[in-house]
Amino acid sequence: MTANILREAESDLETAFRYYELARRGLGIEMLGEFRSGIEQILRYPEAWQSLDEKYRRYRLHRFPMASCIESEKTGTRFSLLRSCI
Repeated sequence: MTANILREAESDLETAFRYYELARRGLGIEMLGEFRSGIEQILRYPEAWQSLDEKYRRYRLHRFPMASCIESEKTGTRFSLLRSCI
């Protein structure tokens, strides 16, 4: 399985990274680490996350007020991580 991160989501991550790094050095790195861990969890257990509708699911980060919307393709093997959504 693979994960595709949309440009909009990358932009959101960059903005969040800068915000958390300004708040405390290293906090942005911690947020990115939790995001990467979330991707691994999503790929390992794609059906485990809250269903938003027939097409989308949501994975919430634990330490940060962010979530990722997950769209599963028909093949069930690829995911797009969309803009942070809460």
